[in-house]
Amino acid sequence: MNLGNNLFNARKKSGLSQEEVAGRLGVSRQTISKWELDETLPDIRQSKKLANLYGMSLDELIEFDMDVKEIQEIIDRTDDAVSEKIDWTKAWSKKYPILAAYQNEVETEIYAAELKRLLEDLEKKYGYSELDAMLVLKDILACVWKSR
Repeated sequence: MNLGNNLFNARKKSGLSQEEVAGRLGVSRQTISKWELDETLPDIRQSKKLANLYGMSLDELIEFDMDVKEIQEIIDRTDDAVSEKIDWTKAWSKKYPILAAYQNEVETEIYAAELKRLLEDLEKKYGYSELDAMLVLKDILACVWKSR
């Protein structure tokens, strides 16, 4: 995504019009439009004012991704009690059908035993709780996946 899209999405997320943003920054509506179309760039002072106006840091504004921001907000609003009621495998299998099918194909006991051993090792070696050990192992797996 480019800066213009980030500025547009952040403004829309904030519920402000180009006119309102322009008025608060002391620039023309056309200037806001040019920034959002990547025809020109705001200077660093204006960028900081935009970030403040949209309730985010300058780094967040530059890297703003509407989908990621919305997902993070949903995660922040979801408490553990609600999360425990969700069948995550079923939910994710709509996007990734393998999650619904693999249990009939894979000898899960073999993998489960090894994962259990790794979890217990993290708990014992580092004093992690069960949940923390699972989160660490999940994160390590994600890092391995990204490095492939």
